[in-house]
Amino acid sequence: MSGIVGIYQRDGRPVDRALLRALTHFLAYRGPDAGEVWTGNSVGFGHTLLRTTRESLNERQPASLEGQFWITADARIDARSELGSELEEAGRKLRRPVPDSELLLHAYAAWGPDCVQHLRGDFAFAVWDAREKTLFCARDHFGVKPFYYADLGELFLFSNTLNCVRLHPDVGDDLNESALGDFLLFGLNCDIATTTFRDVRRLPPAHSLTISPEGLRIARYWSAPTDGRIRYRHGDDYIEHFQILLQAAVSDRLRSDQDRAGILLSGGLDSSAIASNARGLSTRSSGATDLRAYTIVYESLIPDRDGANARKVAEFLRIPIQCLAVDHLRLFDRWNDPEFAWPEPVDDPFFAGIFDQFKMIAADCRVVLSGEGSDNLMHFEMWPYAKDLLRRRDWRQFFADVPRYLWIRPSPWPGVRRRVKPLFGMDPLAPAFPRWIVPDFAKRTNLEARWMEWTDLPEVSPCHPIHPDAHASLALPNWTQFFENENPGVTRCSVEVRHPYLDLRLVNYLLSLPPFPWFFEKTLLREAMVGQLPESVRRRPKTPLAGDPLAELLKRSESAWVDKVSLSEEMSRYVERSAMAPLSGGRSSEELSTSIRPLCLNFWLQSAGRVRYNLRAGAWNG
Repeated sequence: MSGIVGIYQRDGRPVDRALLRALTHFLAYRGPDAGEVWTGNSVGFGHTLLRTTRESLNERQPASLEGQFWITADARIDARSELGSELEEAGRKLRRPVPDSELLLHAYAAWGPDCVQHLRGDFAFAVWDAREKTLFCARDHFGVKPFYYADLGELFLFSNTLNCVRLHPDVGDDLNESALGDFLLFGLNCDIATTTFRDVRRLPPAHSLTISPEGLRIARYWSAPTDGRIRYRHGDDYIEHFQILLQAAVSDRLRSDQDRAGILLSGGLDSSAIASNARGLSTRSSGATDLRAYTIVYESLIPDRDGANARKVAEFLRIPIQCLAVDHLRLFDRWNDPEFAWPEPVDDPFFAGIFDQFKMIAADCRVVLSGEGSDNLMHFEMWPYAKDLLRRRDWRQFFADVPRYLWIRPSPWPGVRRRVKPLFGMDPLAPAFPRWIVPDFAKRTNLEARWMEWTDLPEVSPCHPIHPDAHASLALPNWTQFFENENPGVTRCSVEVRHPYLDLRLVNYLLSLPPFPWFFEKTLLREAMVGQLPESVRRRPKTPLAGDPLAELLKRSESAWVDKVSLSEEMSRYVERSAMAPLSGGRSSEELSTSIRPLCLNFWLQSAGRVRYNLRAGAWNG
């Protein structure tokens, strides 16, 4: 998770090298291993290096190739041998070992902007093409690596750290009111091309950006596929193919310069499967990886079985485990400490816990693997599949799968009720548009229309014929927020989180499978893990937390202060304090989640102003 920053003066003026050095120096916490800048008259790059792969041991950035191309990159490239073969076929000569940034340079030299069609992995990078006088930037398929930029007339500025962009003296502090409205309604900015700040934008996942003296162009280079169709004659073939792809995804993400990696082990099936594969690969390789497991637990605030299950898995796999109890966290803990400030508002009043978690991991590892993504890709949907079988007139499969599903599925009545309720009026459990939003603010940002637009999954075109919800969920803005909140730009810890289930080979495969029986209760994953996990974990159903930590803490007298908080003067533009109901009083989790957001925004606005001043001073004086 190295730090990158760049400046491009489209009018040809030379880059202020001192300013570029100051911005690069600010990113030193992201890359403690090395820091360098390069300037080429009207363009300049800065880079601070965090070594997380063996190939990065001799890496230096910004890097150049043939005197024509320069790069600054935060990147980890997967399927490296396949990419290397493609590059050699294209006439490129590669040295060994080749760092990921050099692979990217060769890919651009071979294919230009089309290089992104050949890339797999997590990346945010910029290439200066001296021959064409263009700057080419790209962000990976799911947006695991952030990329922010400001396009201010003749000045183009970018970084993978939001606060770094904000440090430039030409970047203003004005807020993006549409993003604030989205936050109050949904807890995040639904427009992934913008940020909370008017002058700063983000490059969306799976997009590239090309900028030259003539202008700026942004293009999407990838969308989750809808046309894959894999059907095997024997069920074991589905399982075997899945195991091969999952092992390849985990293997690529175990590349580490320290021969040590962590696992975010929740005790559920998804992360446990990642841990099992990592353990198996480690024991079979010549250089065994030292694996560590990390788990967040509640010991007293709410009932919690995750810790016990995670310990059971760790013991079974013989992996040391650390459990971090978060019962001690209080509402808005450390909100006024600049060391724990969030670049953008977050709707979690226990946000300080993520800093404690990553600090714990950073003491041991620079790389940690996550089980996120499996729930989306293996989301079970029977009726789109049944309709597709009818549309294709596949009578044999229809009469084999549908009766079997109806026989083994749980009671059909909950699903029937969900479909019938809208026919008889509003669902009483559905959230309502908040009454405490200032009407003028709602009107000028068109919030009620946003509310109607985003209270359900977005429509994605083209729609997947048999996995419509799973496919659409991959485009949710929640992913962007999730990845950026676990990035060092927020956590300030040198830890890179990697996501095996979001490997493109695995994504393409899973979106091509028949959902029944393979996604029904995650049959595919459970069958793939036979003998590799404790049976109690392998067969364990998906279970949410047994309680709501926020609701439980609000019952305590020590939390009574939150109902007495006075909102800042700036907040009065967005929220009517008198219309806010008390947070205490046995309200539902959904209501609490919505009602706490004004306080989250209130505290963030106060801390953001203070941190902005300190960050600017620190960058210039550093």
